[in-house]
Amino acid sequence: MLQEIRISLFEVVGSPFCVASGDGQKVYERVVTALHADKRATISFQNVTTLTAAFLNSAIVQLYGVFSEEKIRTLLTVEDIEQSDLALLKRVVDNAKLYFKDPKRYNRVIQEVLRD
Repeated sequence: MLQEIRISLFEVVGSPFCVASGDGQKVYERVVTALHADKRATISFQNVTTLTAAFLNSAIVQLYGVFSEEKIRTLLTVEDIEQSDLALLKRVVDNAKLYFKDPKRYNRVIQEVLRD
């Protein structure tokens, strides 16, 4: 049986406001360490009242640049998350999958849009 590491966002951040990318980076470092060791990581959103895409991008999205989608799906779970926050998480993860599928093309398209 795989070992499990539980990560409480409230404890890592020290408040119910998960908004800063720097705080997300703290979460990422814990998750990436667990996944590199092939341990399950469960992220608890209990007591989180405010969540931003910037936080999620730092905490979770960058995992898709390091690990396969299958490994993330197998080893990473979330719990105690509000429906609206789950929808935000799904949106940023879906965007990450598109980006990491072809980052050069994605960046080129963004540059073209910004020039217009």
